[in-house]
Amino acid sequence: MSLRIHGNRALKTLPGNQTRPTGARVRAAVFNIWQGYIEGASWLDICAGAGAMGAEALCRDAKQVIGIEQSSRACAIIQENWQKVARPHQEFQIIRGDVVQILPQLGGQQFERIYFDPPYKSNLYPIVLNAIATYKLLAPDGEIAVEHPGKGWEAPAIAGWEICRQKTYGSTGLTFYRYQT
Repeated sequence: MSLRIHGNRALKTLPGNQTRPTGARVRAAVFNIWQGYIEGASWLDICAGAGAMGAEALCRDAKQVIGIEQSSRACAIIQENWQKVARPHQEFQIIRGDVVQILPQLGGQQFERIYFDPPYKSNLYPIVLNAIATYKLLAPDGEIAVEHPGKGWEAPAIAGWEICRQKTYGSTGLTFYRYQT
């Protein structure tokens, strides 16, 4: 299976539904909302799956993209995809492993844009969002987009953050967080 991103570039994906690539409509929505904030930004792609969101960020000139993904097969495909789209001045890294164990290792780094798309039925939402807050991974002017089911999902409250927008696209929901103003 292949997937097309910004500039009509084709990406590889794993067969089946193991990585659930973010749909074109949702990807377009995120990048339209964040238009003007990607160029030169540091991007963190949590539960990267096929790496489509990170690849889009690279295509839109993010300076750095870091992805976290548990599947070694998916990591190999993400690495290949990101190598195809990255320009020489951009940095990227895919980290294989459990997101809960990896986030503390990123302490000291900050990201202007974070995309978090865990398996919908996982218990990762509050754990990961609280870890991002604890390790101060979100830049002061940054935002986090959380992908979740369009119905029946309750956004966890995170101390010091506010929900700045919520959108639904078919069966997919997006909740955006930022620091309280």
